[in-house]
Amino acid sequence: MRLRHADGSTVHLGYCTNVHPAEDLPGILGQLDTYAVPVRERLGGDLLGLGLWLAAPVAAELAADAGLRRRLRTELTVRGLEVVTLNGFPYAAFQAPVVKGAVYHPDWTTAERTRYTLDLARILADLLPDDAARGSVSTLPLAWRTPWDAERADAARRRLDELADGLAAVQRETGRPVRVGFEPEPGCVVESTDQAARLLSGLDPQRLGICLDLAHLACAWEEPAAALARLRAAHLSVVKVQVSAALEATDPTGGADPLRPWVEPRFLHQTRGPGCAHAADPADPAYAADDLDAALDARLPGPWRVHYHVPLHAPPEPPLTSTLPVLRAALRELFAGPTAGCDHLDVETYTWGVLPAARRPGTAAELAGGIAAELAFARDELAAIGLETALEVGT
Repeated sequence: MRLRHADGSTVHLGYCTNVHPAEDLPGILGQLDTYAVPVRERLGGDLLGLGLWLAAPVAAELAADAGLRRRLRTELTVRGLEVVTLNGFPYAAFQAPVVKGAVYHPDWTTAERTRYTLDLARILADLLPDDAARGSVSTLPLAWRTPWDAERADAARRRLDELADGLAAVQRETGRPVRVGFEPEPGCVVESTDQAARLLSGLDPQRLGICLDLAHLACAWEEPAAALARLRAAHLSVVKVQVSAALEATDPTGGADPLRPWVEPRFLHQTRGPGCAHAADPADPAYAADDLDAALDARLPGPWRVHYHVPLHAPPEPPLTSTLPVLRAALRELFAGPTAGCDHLDVETYTWGVLPAARRPGTAAELAGGIAAELAFARDELAAIGLETALEVGT
């Protein structure tokens, strides 16, 4: 869906399709009919935005075949769907039975990561609506934090230079600008905006910036106003925002151990206490664990914020909560001022399939209903700040 900021700019809001497992073109088209169209219909709109996730093999296929790209765009258009942003963080198999640390490979020291990201940029240039100002691709924040050394940092910097050159080539060839946003995440080389400012400053500011995931921001115990000021000072633009909320527990190991039902085998759920915001190393084991079960076993001092995306409209039952206050504060910082701080927003709750059993959707219709409710929630939050529903036009 499209919203209008007071500065006249269009703000695109959609949902990220990495919640769905399809990794070939027939499967992707099938998920449009199973999920995306019902979401759009539930919201009552003529147009729905998707933050499309394309696994590396299908991305390579599409990047090599202009006819396939035209077909995909047509299939989106006839269903009332549009794409201005792609999620390029997971390389493949993101909904496999066990993902954990595999999601960080290949990393930005490798040619595979560069090639995949440029494939996505080439695809997106052809999918963009004619009236879209630009496209965006989100990606991982360089790598998992270990192993990491000066040699790997130098290799990554060379890859990012190649990326900027490749994005410039895409714009020359297509006339469509596409930016890439590095997404700070707990446990990675770039976990916080402080690390982003130190490690990513000096990149091509026209083509490379930050994807700000609001659940990750909360897990780093960062204040949104200070975080955004830090990025501005480092000349790092917010290319994209993942509108997400993390799981929070004030007394995580007390009473009936309320977090134990949230332990699950598919994804990492990095857990952080507030001390990580001031520690030299935000992953210091005094304040942090790389997964929820490890945090429970170590009995880290609370409160905790857990990298577990929870549905925006349905916070967990007490005594657990979510980081919605951080989300709201960040959206105000981005959009309450005279200019919009970003124009691409994705709701990214990819964890629907691993929620505790009582909260997990049992059918495709229930999942579509949950996604629609999240999008309505995000739309209403933005409307409360002052954004207005824009006239929706086709692609």
